[in-house]
Amino acid sequence: MEGKVCSGNNVLQARKAVEQLRVEANIERVKISVAAAQLVQYCQEHIRSDPLITGIATSANPFKDKKSCVLI
Repeated sequence: MEGKVCSGNNVLQARKAVEQLRVEANIERVKISVAAAQLVQYCQEHIRSDPLITGIATSANPFKDKKSCVLI
């Protein structure tokens, strides 16, 4: 009896896996070249507000040390 339950469970798991694969196979994907072009365009449009390119003003940098360390 237990063998039938285990094999039934395996069949159920296999059916779920097949159904998931069918769903994933039917998803429409964007081609890499199109996605890359869109990413480049987005980066070029937002380049002025990118702190990695323009930098952060020292007055607006919350991580800047407030005091300098002085050794005696």
